[in-house]
Amino acid sequence: MEQLKQKIRSEGVVLSDRVLKVDAFLNHQIDPLLMKQIGEEFARRFRDEGITKIVTIEASGIAPAIMAGLELGVPVIFARKHQSLTMTDHLLTASVYSFTKQVESTIAISTNHLSADDRVLIIDDFLANGKAAKGLIAIIQQAGASIAGLGIVIEKSFQVGRQELEEAGFRVESLARVQSLREGQVQFIG
Repeated sequence: MEQLKQKIRSEGVVLSDRVLKVDAFLNHQIDPLLMKQIGEEFARRFRDEGITKIVTIEASGIAPAIMAGLELGVPVIFARKHQSLTMTDHLLTASVYSFTKQVESTIAISTNHLSADDRVLIIDDFLANGKAAKGLIAIIQQAGASIAGLGIVIEKSFQVGRQELEEAGFRVESLARVQSLREGQVQFIG
């Protein structure tokens, strides 16, 4: 997706050879027009998959997931990282380690929102080592739902996430695949 790559080049900040900061348009301040285009692209790629729900993880996956949900006409569920007074019973949970935040979180989705009848599209802002994706997959599998695939806004292709997910049999569609962040430069695949 060329608009996304241009935005990464112009507003992304390479903090190290493993960390790309995109808080100017994706995961702190949000560019609504870009999110609309991202949602349209995910919908185009997954339109024929019979999707009934989109699942993401709070907080940065919510904007692209909502836009894809709007395009596909399906509800969006986000896995919560923090317990709530209103969300205590009947939970599907998984443990997820965040490389960026250097913290382990328990993510949860209520059983009221996900069932074996659902066909799910997972959407997330980044794919690196695949820990968040694997946590979401575990929750969806606990519900007995099927997984249509994963829509990733930015993939760090130099890390193992995509390879491990594809080896496990999952379809991965990434809108921008970063080959390298060496020497402060973003290099894309394709």
